[in-house]
Amino acid sequence: MLYKSYYNSPLGKILLVSKSNKLVGLWLEGQKHYLGKIKDDLILNDEEPILLKTKLWLDDYFNEKKPDINRIELDLIGTDFQKMVWEELLRIPYGKVITYKEVAIKIAKKLNKKVMSFRAVGSAVGKNPISIIIPCHRVIGSNGKLTGYAGGIDKKIKLLEHEGIKVKNKND
Repeated sequence: MLYKSYYNSPLGKILLVSKSNKLVGLWLEGQKHYLGKIKDDLILNDEEPILLKTKLWLDDYFNEKKPDINRIELDLIGTDFQKMVWEELLRIPYGKVITYKEVAIKIAKKLNKKVMSFRAVGSAVGKNPISIIIPCHRVIGSNGKLTGYAGGIDKKIKLLEHEGIKVKNKND
């Protein structure tokens, strides 16, 4: 069974989804790839333990307490490649950024390849089913400028600024 609950954040309404008491999704309202690969019906349950735990994590995050990702048990729904990219994103510290190129280099090493497509990495980053907690907003272009964000560039800017990161917009 899949359970859902909602969280009202400074960025707007966020949908949280769990399965077997693990978090499987966190999407900003209006985000691209909303619900990702989830096709099942979602049951509203504001008392589901992992969803309550996730709300507390988000409270801490938005109150600048830098919560530890390990507080939340995740169940990633995606391809093996996507999961590898998302696990790499989990290593990006709060308040730091990494480029798509750097992520691609790390994934290439793990796969024993000389090179990895930046586009393939970018696609996986964009389909991240657990926004904010898996910090895809911390991935930027090689020139230091912001590129796409499934939740919207305006929200990416707010998340990065919230973490104390000065940002260059696409047009700067």
